Amino acid sequence: MRSSNPVFSRRGFSRDNGYAGFNAGPQAGAAAHGNPYANPYAGNPYAEPANPYAQGGPDLQQGYPQAPAQTGRMTMDDVVARSAMTLGALIVAAGAAWALELPLGAGIGAAFVAFVLGMIQTFKARPTPALILAYAVFEGLFLGVISQVYNQVAQGAPMQAVLGTIAVFVGVLVAYRTKLIRVDRRFARFVTAAAIGFVLLMMVNMMFAAFGGGDGLGFRTGGLGIAVGVVGVLLGAAFLALDFKQIEDGVRYGAPREESWLAAFGLTLSLVWIYTEILRIIAILNND
Repeated sequence: MRSSNPVFSRRGFSRDNGYAGFNAGPQAGAAAHGNPYANPYAGNPYAEPANPYAQGGPDLQQGYPQAPAQTGRMTMDDVVARSAMTLGALIVAAGAAWALELPLGAGIGAAFVAFVLGMIQTFKARPTPALILAYAVFEGLFLGVISQVYNQVAQGAPMQAVLGTIAVFVGVLVAYRTKLIRVDRRFARFVTAAAIGFVLLMMVNMMFAAFGGGDGLGFRTGGLGIAVGVVGVLLGAAFLALDFKQIEDGVRYGAPREESWLAAFGLTLSLVWIYTEILRIIAILNND
């Protein structure tokens, strides 16, 4: 199971990722002809995915052997516990950064370290709890610093952003459980393409801002900035839906227990994305 955030996942929902049934490799239907690892439903985006953890040998799509039964399988309790630990570490670090009034430079440095740690975990074949928790700590330091900066521009913005993030999480969870959101291969591909386009656009805006001053192309100020922020929140909500699908499939098909750490990692990435986008929207509204 890979992180569901397409920006930080090299194999999320790709042909080589058999998880969650979004792969569409050329072996569709080959299971009926003796290939126990092919996905017989690959041609149908609405059908139940094949079980990537079924018995019969190593999981060729994921690249590691299946865990023996005695090692334990991922449960929803595992996901909740690991997510609580990861988000707890992030919140404690953010609170410490806020209380200590760390400078903006320290926050930027923490963001860089968090990005590097996140990329290392993304490219690892197996989850490393210490690495994920370290990412959460440095991401929390960054969030604590920028939250304090935004609070000076818009008093109370961080708390409003927290409440907004919780509202998005609950809303997406309800929509997913009630089947208002159908997460299939087409949905995953659309979100991946949209996320890549969004990130590239923000990178171009940052380059113009760095060399031209101001807000670059104006994607983070005024009415256009609000519209871009809303798109960012919608993308974050889509990431959450992908997270929920991966968690559901992991529990249903008996993923190894260690995969619950990747579930926690993916949820943390999505929630941080949503929080920062809501924080920007609130700051723009208060500035206007």
